[in-house]
Amino acid sequence: MQLGIVGLPNVGKSTLFNSLTKAGAESANYPFCTIDPNVGIVPVPDERLKLLGDMYHSKKVTPAVIEFVDIAGLVKGASKGEGLGNQFLANIREVDAIVHVVRCFEDPNVIHVDGSVDPLRDIETINLELIFADLEVLERRFSKVAKAAKMDKTLAKEEALLVRLKEWLESGKMAKTIEVEDEDEAAILKGYNLLTYKPVIYAANVAEDDLADDGASNEYVQRVREFAAKEGSEVFAICAQIEQEIAELEDDEKAEFLNELGVKESGLEKLIKASYSLLGLMSFLTAGEDETRAWTIKIGTKAPQAAGKIHTDFERGFIKAEVVNYKDLLEQGSLAAAREKGLVGMEGKDYVVKDGDVILFRFNV
Repeated sequence: MQLGIVGLPNVGKSTLFNSLTKAGAESANYPFCTIDPNVGIVPVPDERLKLLGDMYHSKKVTPAVIEFVDIAGLVKGASKGEGLGNQFLANIREVDAIVHVVRCFEDPNVIHVDGSVDPLRDIETINLELIFADLEVLERRFSKVAKAAKMDKTLAKEEALLVRLKEWLESGKMAKTIEVEDEDEAAILKGYNLLTYKPVIYAANVAEDDLADDGASNEYVQRVREFAAKEGSEVFAICAQIEQEIAELEDDEKAEFLNELGVKESGLEKLIKASYSLLGLMSFLTAGEDETRAWTIKIGTKAPQAAGKIHTDFERGFIKAEVVNYKDLLEQGSLAAAREKGLVGMEGKDYVVKDGDVILFRFNV
């Protein structure tokens, strides 16, 4: 899974990226200190893996990972080349979802590019830049399709969609909010890879005092939540500065520090939950002496396709899946003991994989 982090300069975006990835992107109190898109790979925290790895004495424990792409602080006119231009927008065309960091804290020592704190104005600024960048993509596509449609009537449907979509974006709306007429239109729309079609998670960057109640008493965060609810986006409150401090700690110190703050989970854990929920993802597990590993799949994936995540041969030659819930496996202490208790199922091609399933695939190529 790849997430692109966007936001105006000085909203805490690179501080958050640094803390999530410990990658050390430059973070300073001036715009454009992020010149190249910084990429960081972050393991998904999963206590099930450690427990299973210990049980099997696995030589290797491999978590699922998320790739974060940090984009330079966008400003008004970025899509037209202002600031560092739209080269950065191109870098997030490939991501699965956008993490939009919005400033929800007052601090006279950290200047705001627009002179005051207003998260909804900031969201609108970024959204307009994404819209402008998408309109350029649609213009180029429209000129190709309009010419070709004269000779090929099958392109008439796409041409009509492009006209509707262009009008929709020009009215300031995001591509993901447009209604499509059928599956064909949905497939065409998805194929454009538009920035305004991507799911969004808003990271409301708050002061330390607002963390304990998850930003509930912060008026700015409430505005962001109301806005996000209308477009079906996720929101979580985070304090980028605190995340940076947490990133320097060992796991046991981290838990103690969060406890002192009255916070149950770190910003990274909140972000992972929000992204899995928004994208409809979950993990199944494989376990053994050589390796215990988590694999990320879409909710609703059937056994053969889950097997294909490990290797295409597993999907091609799929016979059966030997499935046990990780809790049952841990309680019984071994796969053999779980089998004896009748807790292991032999599942076929129509089995829908569940979160926390530990699976041994049988295949023949």
